[in-house]
Amino acid sequence: MTATRIELLRRMAAFGGMREDSLERILHESDDIQKSAGEEFFTEGDTGESLFVLESGKVNVLRQWEGKQVPLSTLGPGDCFGEMALIDFQKRSASVIAITECCAIEVSRKSIAGLCQEDLQQYTMIMMNLGREVSRRLRKADQRLFELRRLLEPQAFAELQKHHHITS
Repeated sequence: MTATRIELLRRMAAFGGMREDSLERILHESDDIQKSAGEEFFTEGDTGESLFVLESGKVNVLRQWEGKQVPLSTLGPGDCFGEMALIDFQKRSASVIAITECCAIEVSRKSIAGLCQEDLQQYTMIMMNLGREVSRRLRKADQRLFELRRLLEPQAFAELQKHHHITS
């Protein structure tokens, strides 16, 4: 079972390029989490002390707006979530709720910090990987905002095209 889980981590962007002994250490210090459909992994505004690697199932990432939960994305097996809180030490920026029955690996901040003490190179690797993952998601969000602006403000975009020779 550990070999399968190590391969799961190895295929993920957040853990890419890491040595097997480091992945074993992380797994050894991680918790197995089971959630039923409708259960929360965490809520927007919670203190974030871990990230989650989804082994099976699907989750919704949601933000609160005017008293309602607004879906941002759906994640499935092999995806991770909760990593932003490990990078910026801020509260959770969204809620994550199981859509189906889920199994996940919870990797604590303490486990990753321990890696820093034992193997700075591997710690650097995971933090760089997490930074890249957050950057990838930010680029995707930027693209969505750009497309939304084009739809909501066609005149502003037409002016940009005219003055900067932008093609759509």
